[in-house]
Amino acid sequence: MIREIVQIDEEICNGCGNCIPNCHEGALQIVDGKAVLVSDLMCDGLGACLGHCPEGALSIEKIEAQPYNETVVIKQMISKGKNVVIAHLTHLKEHGEKEYLKEGVRFLLENKELLDFNPAEVVEKMHNLDPVVPAFRPVQTTPHGHACPGSASREFSISSASVIASSNRVKLSSALTHWPVQLHLINPAAEYFRNTDLLVAADCTAFTSANFHEDFLKNKKLVIACPKLDHGLDTYLQKLIRLISDAHVNTITVLRMEVPCCGGLVQLVRDAVDKSGRKVPVKELVLGIKGEILSDGWV
Repeated sequence: MIREIVQIDEEICNGCGNCIPNCHEGALQIVDGKAVLVSDLMCDGLGACLGHCPEGALSIEKIEAQPYNETVVIKQMISKGKNVVIAHLTHLKEHGEKEYLKEGVRFLLENKELLDFNPAEVVEKMHNLDPVVPAFRPVQTTPHGHACPGSASREFSISSASVIASSNRVKLSSALTHWPVQLHLINPAAEYFRNTDLLVAADCTAFTSANFHEDFLKNKKLVIACPKLDHGLDTYLQKLIRLISDAHVNTITVLRMEVPCCGGLVQLVRDAVDKSGRKVPVKELVLGIKGEILSDGWV
């Protein structure tokens, strides 16, 4: 993709290293006496390092590069301790990168076993800086001891602004163009799948999003599945491989919930792409339990 990314003039760079601590993502290193960009995935293109180069060797240019990956960055940072992680997330907040900020916070909460600090302290600090980040709330287990965040019972109110009065009801049209849609039941050889954009949606997403058809399904072919409760995931894998290799779908959008178990749907699609022999662009959309989009990016 074309995006802004740091460029280094090796003839001007004197290897002083002043840019290194000011690259919060760890994308810069000194190699053989010169600053180098070690990974497109880790450069956010925001240019925090530029003002710290005494020689003016750094610049930001629009070039073809791999998409920035917040998960890769936060994994690299957790070994450096809580303060470095906070500095990085604060950096994202100050530059208005709210989706990356939420993605980083979500990774901390879902991977507590990798941390040597309490993620709750980081999450609360980020929430205080920017309320777009949900405040930390311990997962409440049920009397039967279910500890899975996706199974925890929660109740929330509906905003009055989202309720449509019956007198003002608008009749919406369905964007669904085929049947069946459950992944066990679909036929990958069906003509309507050929050369189309595929939406692989977790079962709960259609009930969570008030505008599922308009926002996600429009102009796409749909299959649905639940990676946690469905059986026969090997069958799902084979059907997805056939949709990619035989039906030649153009792109795949995976629409999943924020709960950790739903991530299995993304992995299933990625495995299918790897085994199909075709490179198909895959986008991951993550919905919160109130229907808001928490992250949206190519994987």
